[in-house]
Amino acid sequence: MPTNPAGRATRRRGRPGQPSTHSARRPVAEPSAPAFDFEVVDSPPEDTTFEALGVPAPIVAALVKAGCPTPFPIQAATLPSSLTGRDVLGRARTGSGKTVAFAVPTVVALVASAKARRPNFPRALVLVPTRELAAQVAATTEPIARAMGLRVAVIHGGVSQGPQVAALRAGVDVLIACPGRLEDLAQQNHCKLGAVEVCVLDEADHLSDLGFLPAVKRILDQTPAGGQRMLFSATLDRAVDTVVRRYLTNPITHSVDSADSTPPDLEHHAFTVTVDDKAAVVRELASGKERSLLFTRTKHAAKKLAKDLSARGIPAVDLHGNLSQPQRDRNLAAFADGSARVLVATDIAARGIHVDDIALVVHVDPPTEHKAYLHRSGRTARAGAKGTVVTVILPDQSRDVATMIRQAGIRPASARIGPGAAETAALTGPIAEPVFRPQATVPPAQTRPSRSTSGSPRGRGGRAAQPSGGGRRSAGPAAGRRRSW
Repeated sequence: MPTNPAGRATRRRGRPGQPSTHSARRPVAEPSAPAFDFEVVDSPPEDTTFEALGVPAPIVAALVKAGCPTPFPIQAATLPSSLTGRDVLGRARTGSGKTVAFAVPTVVALVASAKARRPNFPRALVLVPTRELAAQVAATTEPIARAMGLRVAVIHGGVSQGPQVAALRAGVDVLIACPGRLEDLAQQNHCKLGAVEVCVLDEADHLSDLGFLPAVKRILDQTPAGGQRMLFSATLDRAVDTVVRRYLTNPITHSVDSADSTPPDLEHHAFTVTVDDKAAVVRELASGKERSLLFTRTKHAAKKLAKDLSARGIPAVDLHGNLSQPQRDRNLAAFADGSARVLVATDIAARGIHVDDIALVVHVDPPTEHKAYLHRSGRTARAGAKGTVVTVILPDQSRDVATMIRQAGIRPASARIGPGAAETAALTGPIAEPVFRPQATVPPAQTRPSRSTSGSPRGRGGRAAQPSGGGRRSAGPAAGRRRSW
């Protein structure tokens, strides 16, 4: 009988004449890892300036005006490579300045090439996964491009394509696009990608998570080979490895944070509550004077919670997939200008939404996996600011949330609380004065008096009188309409 290295007998299993499927030691599979074997630089230069990195003076002035006088680590790490035209992979946590890191070299490359702008032929393409991120990237890129005399356009679904077609026809230097609408316009021959000199994938892993990678590959296949390509994301993993291998040439990877790192000034709390107490505790968390972002699992829950908070004097708006793009824009604007202190959102806002000075993020419904937790939490403590994250946990969620938090690599301060708890008051600070927005009153419907002297319900011409709002006539556009905010 065969023996193992320790001298002990081992028993062979299986049919006679067949190799054994049992052994004293089973081979241990190596953990899978992304196959990135490119040059990696993890330590960005310290105490540098945009001028020292080679950024043109007009762009530096635009960055200073926009409140970015000195480069963030991801910018300091990647700009020396990207400004020379190299393909770049950049990883840094949410809110760390990745947009400027690719917007600056994109604009510089287009200015250096000095090619003419042509109708329907964008010269640079930035692909993003969501409409909200597209708007955010455009808001950051436009001042940089304008400083060098370039045009920026944004295309995404949810709105009429007419203005987008007109912008493409007028000529675009930098096009920021969601893959779905971009493919639609390309198939209609409104957008031609044969002149793209620089291509950027922003939040590449989220593009993969949403199932956009096939569309991304089809789009990149239409762009000329040999152009500069950059890929930026909070995480770089195997999901985007095929894109890197196929479309980037000798890229250099800059990773200034670990894939699952959290900002150092982010304070985490985990509050366990009963089902009966949860609504009251959430209202108390949202009642402070500073901006708060609350995450729910479903669209219905986001809408219901925002409505409930507003009815109790806490100005709140919702953000989810059931809203049209104008509604999303209006609600985001209300949150940004302070007319609504609370934004209640689904995971649609977990990436790409940047509103300054969000002091508190509340996971009303805990996420199911740690990446979602990190991206939600990344809406606060951005660009070096401080922030607080609270996870509200029901008793039957405790085990799953503990696993998720452990995978996220954080150690929150935990407590079992109810309404009026000192822990809640310590986080929210003084309670804001209630604000009740007036509702438009609906005037009573006017009923046309009958011309009949006999009191018959039959009107002129012998026809039966129609109730207000029925038949061909209606009570007018104001009937039944209430002002929503």
